[in-house]
Amino acid sequence: MKNRIVLLGPPASGKGTQASLLGAVFGIPHVSTGAIVRDERAKGTPIGVEADSYASRGLLFPDELALRFVGQWLGTHSRFIFDGFPRTIGQAVALNSLLEAKSIGLQTVYLLELPDDVVRIRMLGRLTCSNCGAVFSEKFHKLSVGEPCPKCDGLLARRQDDTLEALDQRLAQYHEFTKPISDYYEAAGLLKKVDVRFGRDAVFQLLYNDLYNDLRADS
Repeated sequence: MKNRIVLLGPPASGKGTQASLLGAVFGIPHVSTGAIVRDERAKGTPIGVEADSYASRGLLFPDELALRFVGQWLGTHSRFIFDGFPRTIGQAVALNSLLEAKSIGLQTVYLLELPDDVVRIRMLGRLTCSNCGAVFSEKFHKLSVGEPCPKCDGLLARRQDDTLEALDQRLAQYHEFTKPISDYYEAAGLLKKVDVRFGRDAVFQLLYNDLYNDLRADS
């Protein structure tokens, strides 16, 4: 079975949701640079404050900063589902080097595809728990700013980078820096494209079937 997986895609394409679902079902740790940053920010560490200064403006972390987070995490893990990392070719190349140093390699990359107009609709209706970081949709989950998180009772709020200006910046950076990574991984024979307009459950079933078939093939 594939145990080293990357989920790529634009903002609001469901990377975090799918990574969490797959991780729970298959027992593979799910990690995102955003989650690591929230943890470091909550601890008040210098690296957390530094990273938050980029995230709050809708900017990608510099490669060096992102790789400091990931390299530290990989020091104690060899199985993973990365959510939204790597985000640049430089990060992708550096990730390969980190994995090679552990004598392991990336096994599959899913590109979750979503048109920009749908991204905008989803992003502007997104709520995030200020405590656990869980993400919800105002429309789908019928929740509002200030209500308690269904998972931990923390307060729901809009992220600092969930504004139209920051969103346009993130989309521009996605198309300029992140999307070309798909060509890099496609050339390596690792890329699988997934249309996510059909909703969370349909996408999860597709990803689950793909990984489950790998599991049966290995048994």
